[in-house]
Amino acid sequence: MGSVPRTLELFYDVLSPYSWLAFEVLCRYKNIWNVSLQLQPTLIGGIMRDSGNQPPAMLPRKAVYMRSDVRLLSQHLQVPIHFPKDFFSVILKKGSLTAMRFLTAVKMEHPEMLEKVSRELWMRVWSRDEDITEPPSILAAAEKAGMSIEQAQELLKRVSTPQVKNQLKETTEAACKYGAFGLPITVAHLHDETHMLFGSDRMELLAYLLVVMYGCESWTIKKAER
Repeated sequence: MGSVPRTLELFYDVLSPYSWLAFEVLCRYKNIWNVSLQLQPTLIGGIMRDSGNQPPAMLPRKAVYMRSDVRLLSQHLQVPIHFPKDFFSVILKKGSLTAMRFLTAVKMEHPEMLEKVSRELWMRVWSRDEDITEPPSILAAAEKAGMSIEQAQELLKRVSTPQVKNQLKETTEAACKYGAFGLPITVAHLHDETHMLFGSDRMELLAYLLVVMYGCESWTIKKAER
């Protein structure tokens, strides 16, 4: 197209299957749509506390719907999501704090690896029902993503530093300021306007914004889904 890429920010947590769906779709679309995709590791627990929201699985009807919805979306978008057997323990008790701090450190030190390491953490928890809380699990994901063991070990040491902790906190606060009440959110910066879109099912609306604001022609959804 020859134009300057538009900026999209994706705020996500690997604890969220909808975040994975949005992540994969936007990674497929970014070149077609000529957008600069900025991945923003975020702590979903912090957003829930700040907004007063609850995880969908805490409400019985939402929990039933979520399982069906995620299953259909994973088939449609060809993302290999399978619910953990001990869902409540894995998702609601163990959480993702260390994993998200690790991804924050990856972004700070090796941003070129962020997409691959994020994907491997999702693969562990949401596809293979594997741990993402213990150091060996996080190191295994980083190595599988192509990071050297030395790099991964050094980053793992940094997860408890004030710099990494503060950066994750700042990113989470930024999502809250955009109006987040859950994850994922996609924030589109178009001219002097900012649009916050919640969920993984707002891609048609995002395409509409890009087309209306910039006249982008390469917006067809089906082209990017394959």
